[in-house]
Amino acid sequence: MTSTQMRAAVLTAHGSPLQIGSVPRPEAGEGLVLVRVKASAVNPLDLKISKGQAAHARHPLPAVLGIDVAGTVESVGRGVTAFKSGDEVYGMAGGVGGVQGSLAEFMAADVRLLALKPKNLGMREAAALPLILITAWEGLVDRAHVRGGQRVLVHGGAGGVGHIAVQLARAFDAEVFATGSPKDKAYIERLGVTFINYKQTAVEDYVAAHTAGRGFDLVYDTVGGAVLDASFGAVARFGHVVSALGWGTHALAPLSFRAASYSGVFTLLPLLTGEGRAHHGEILREATRLIEAGKIVPRLDPRHFSLEMIEQAHAAIESGTPAGKIVVDIGA
Repeated sequence: MTSTQMRAAVLTAHGSPLQIGSVPRPEAGEGLVLVRVKASAVNPLDLKISKGQAAHARHPLPAVLGIDVAGTVESVGRGVTAFKSGDEVYGMAGGVGGVQGSLAEFMAADVRLLALKPKNLGMREAAALPLILITAWEGLVDRAHVRGGQRVLVHGGAGGVGHIAVQLARAFDAEVFATGSPKDKAYIERLGVTFINYKQTAVEDYVAAHTAGRGFDLVYDTVGGAVLDASFGAVARFGHVVSALGWGTHALAPLSFRAASYSGVFTLLPLLTGEGRAHHGEILREATRLIEAGKIVPRLDPRHFSLEMIEQAHAAIESGTPAGKIVVDIGA
């Protein structure tokens, strides 16, 4: 491999396996840093892009996937002062909108989308965080202004966004409840929150049991569909419902009769439009303080995958078996 080339996993046709091959190595242009990629997290969106089911990601082929990255700054472009060669960084920096992703040895990343890696995390743990962390933060902090004393319900509390949202709400001193399957109970309770078995307990029953019928001050839906409808029935008067998957058609009457608010989260927007990129870096820097204080801990699947095993990593997500985020090891 020459200094002008690098290894990458390339999607050449929707529905086809990613091909490992040699592609041109990017350069650190103005406002960019060249990152030597150490780890790349796999998100469900990657599978949808691969299958041609994510037009909203606007990622033309051939494409290098991989939204989340952790690695070391190799070189900096003109005008970059926030980072220097050798810095360990993480961020949600590509893989959509025609921007090269992190399933490659190197990645040219917009410095506004990056932050210094938390000192107490390895590269794998850091790579697992950016998309789910930013999604949780935008919903709870930016939209709903979570605060101490609130009762917060997180739907899907053991999932990718969900387990971060649970910990983030607790870091802001809220009283937190989370729905999940029976297999999730032990993990959710280890996070210090009240578990709700959504398969066995109706919305009106857990609202009665945990809020005396009042409803939750803030509800974060990380599942979408019928769960968003359930959120409208679980929120308190003048409360706030946030969803990261509010893409369907929903009856707003239950929400309206409670004089409650709704906010949608679309985390890809800064990557797709360029608007708000600096805020993504700000979120990561703020969250890093909580991570280094031990208040947010990512949950990783114990399996290890190399770049050459990317199809197995995708299959692991599709199987529904991961016990945490799937991370691909790229560099040594």
